Amino acid sequence: MDGWIIYTLLIFPPAVKGVNVLLERKRSDGVISPSRDDDSTLLNQGTNSSVLDDNTKSDVQEVSGRSKSRGLCFSDGKSRIDYILVYRKSSSQSEKREIFERNIRAEGLQMEKEGSLTNSDVIFLKLHAPWDVLCRYAELMNIRMPFRRKIFYTQRRHKFMSRMEKRISKFRGWLPRKPMKFDNDALADLEENESFTAPFSRSRIHHFIIHNKDTFFSNATRSRIVHHILQRVKYEEGKNKMGLNRLLSNSSYEAAFPLHEGSYHSKNSIRTHGAENHRHLLYECWAWWGVWYKYQPLDLIRRYFGEKIGLYFAWLGWYTGMLFPAALVGLLVFLYGLFTLEHCQVSKEICQATDIIMCPICDQYCPHLRLSDSCIYAKVTHLFDNGATVFFAVFMAVWATVFLEFWKRRRAVLAYDWDLIDWEEEELRPQFEAKYSKKERMNPISGKPEPHQAFSDKYSRLIVSASGIFFMILVVIAAVFGIVIYRVITVSTFAAFDWALIRNNSQVATTGTAVCINFCMIMLLNVLYEKVALLLTNLEQPRTESEWENSFTLKMFLFQFVNLNSSTFYIAFFLGRFTGRPGAYLRLINRWKLEECHPSGCLIDLCMQMGIIMVLKQTWNNFMELGYPLIQNWWTRRRLRREHGQKAKASFPQWERDYNLQPMNAYGLFDEYLEMILQFGFTTIFVAAFPLAPLLALLNNVIEIRLDAYKFVTQWRRPLPSQAKDIGIWYGILEGIGILSVITNAFVIAVTSDFIPRLVYAYKYGPCAGQGRAGQGCMIGYVNASLSVFRVSDFEERSQSMTNGSELFGEAVKYCRYRDYREPPDSAEPYSYTLQFWHVLAARLAFIIVFEHMVFAIKTLIAYLIPDLPKDLRDRMRREKYLIQEMMYEAELERLQRERNEKKKKDRAHHKEWP
Repeated sequence: MDGWIIYTLLIFPPAVKGVNVLLERKRSDGVISPSRDDDSTLLNQGTNSSVLDDNTKSDVQEVSGRSKSRGLCFSDGKSRIDYILVYRKSSSQSEKREIFERNIRAEGLQMEKEGSLTNSDVIFLKLHAPWDVLCRYAELMNIRMPFRRKIFYTQRRHKFMSRMEKRISKFRGWLPRKPMKFDNDALADLEENESFTAPFSRSRIHHFIIHNKDTFFSNATRSRIVHHILQRVKYEEGKNKMGLNRLLSNSSYEAAFPLHEGSYHSKNSIRTHGAENHRHLLYECWAWWGVWYKYQPLDLIRRYFGEKIGLYFAWLGWYTGMLFPAALVGLLVFLYGLFTLEHCQVSKEICQATDIIMCPICDQYCPHLRLSDSCIYAKVTHLFDNGATVFFAVFMAVWATVFLEFWKRRRAVLAYDWDLIDWEEEELRPQFEAKYSKKERMNPISGKPEPHQAFSDKYSRLIVSASGIFFMILVVIAAVFGIVIYRVITVSTFAAFDWALIRNNSQVATTGTAVCINFCMIMLLNVLYEKVALLLTNLEQPRTESEWENSFTLKMFLFQFVNLNSSTFYIAFFLGRFTGRPGAYLRLINRWKLEECHPSGCLIDLCMQMGIIMVLKQTWNNFMELGYPLIQNWWTRRRLRREHGQKAKASFPQWERDYNLQPMNAYGLFDEYLEMILQFGFTTIFVAAFPLAPLLALLNNVIEIRLDAYKFVTQWRRPLPSQAKDIGIWYGILEGIGILSVITNAFVIAVTSDFIPRLVYAYKYGPCAGQGRAGQGCMIGYVNASLSVFRVSDFEERSQSMTNGSELFGEAVKYCRYRDYREPPDSAEPYSYTLQFWHVLAARLAFIIVFEHMVFAIKTLIAYLIPDLPKDLRDRMRREKYLIQEMMYEAELERLQRERNEKKKKDRAHHKEWP
């Protein structure tokens, strides 16, 4: 679409009157003589002297005194501050810094230094990009700028639809205004969303809409251009000695950030006096907790923070909105289990089974218990494992597909509105350029030579990186194995505990403490994962910044996902599956008996694991995201008040205020995305075992949106605005989680829950066998049929209980029961599997196959039926293509008319010469 626009402008430039042609100022490329930049040339308090480079001063219009007083400009009140670098005079890297700053001047940037008001050792280096520098690099970076306003049109409607719309709009007029929407008057008029754009070109500058040179390039674009320059400026002779990131890592500079646009607070109301700046407007209509129920102003977020952050909040808002139906259905499933609790035949039989004695769940210290002692756990299990569980698992699998398909449509609309349809990142990383500058190859797209990484070098690095990933996953599995050993040992310890509450609930206590220890191990290993992922990603030498982010993201996600879910997978699919039977237990290192499930099933352990990890993880993340910056900023304000008085902060310039804020995470939005993606995994992968997961996720996300907004606007320095056309590799990860969720939920229902054994009993072995129905009355006798009999005298010597049960049951226990389908001890083949076991196993496998094929078929059908582009968006894109063709035709007519007029003028001049 936009490519046609560029083609039109290049081939048929329209005639424009009164155009001022901008000539690029020539710059000497010679070697600059080294001159030491003394800190003695800093601005003194109360003086207006500056260290501006006289050769690169731009013709910038006067800004308001209010902006000057807030510290948004140089001391002359004209040159706007586009970027801030902070360093300490005591730093030992002064020589590198001096060379770096001289090269900054050579690039045309203006500089001004000023000391800190709170620390004499801290120096602020203010940078300003003049108009000619902005134009030069905007052309080099292919930044798209508006050149003609879009022409909107009303879609044709049938007469019937038109009448219906009029009636609906009239009816809506009687209703109150939608409380979730903002007034249009409250938000800024972002006119660039309503214009055609094209890559900026100085030779075609008269085509672009330039009302004011100071505002043509937004603050976000100016900061992005300056950052691009700083990333490619050398600080030493040599290919690898370049870039601001290296200077930040070796402490030459302490911080680097663009400025906020002023304070987010105001004494005056935004309704009466308006917003003082975009930051103030964002706070009032987005980051303030009082507007938690309103839609997000995405266009304003994108203008202030850039497209990448805007897309994150658009995705987070879409995900949160889609959680509403999932949370509602999950709550209904839970309530169904609650209301049918008293009618559940299985729970009744377990609660009434006072004469059924269960075998000990551990060696020696665990006593024999009545089955009725697990009555509470059986009722809790029914809340999550009931007849609606299968429906909910299918619903969530379909929900995940609908969520992703509709997000593609939403992203397409945003990409169109934000002019990202044709945007492609081909900007090489400075580290890649420096590493492979000696080997160049022609770029097949641009036709220009660029650094090239050899095939052998690339894939040898990838092999080393993959080996590192595999090793770290093995470390996680070893940690999970340690948790398993802890659970095995602790069951016996808690069973011999003096406190009766712990002794009687030894298995629940074991699960709870193991989950907490697992959570602590997760948090500790996360620190190691980050360093390893960073090392492996830098080892790969990705070509572009997006490739670096995708590679780092994939590694960190694999580490975090395995770390967070490995214990959950163990509980769901391995706990109690390979323990053997009484008298022939399978043991760990031939010593410890493997852990068994609770008499009421393993699902209660899985629910506890998911509930505790999900709540603790989200609570910890919210504290680290907002609580930690709040505490740090509070401590900084307290120190400043103690040293400089109560009202000292109000007199600080903007760069001083921003420097006292917390820096954004080193990896950008990675932590924010990772938290939500892992939550999406909890919401979908094991949702059959925990239907309340979507509700917990929804409640967390309603808080998360405003928490992130408050953090970005008030607690963090302004992040560097950057572009992106989608959420990157995270979308592929979401699709992978959606596929994995179908498989895991099928196995949870078939293997972990008792859904299949109950179904087999109802149709094959219960009172209703052969009648084709399976109500609660058909489950009579299920508990007794699902338990096998064991003779106590057949126990191994080390499994013999220290008590024979006479103190609890009045006589010694001769027979006990356990969960399995085996022959009794007096049969011809004692303790061998019964026919019912094989029926249940066949039903489990059949269910897994049918469930997966059915759900995948539904997912594929939905993905096919939902187009990636909305129909109205396709019509708008076709409309623009038609308008472009019209523009080409008009431009050709203007060119022919201009040539005809010039020919007439030449003919008149010829006749005047020869009367």
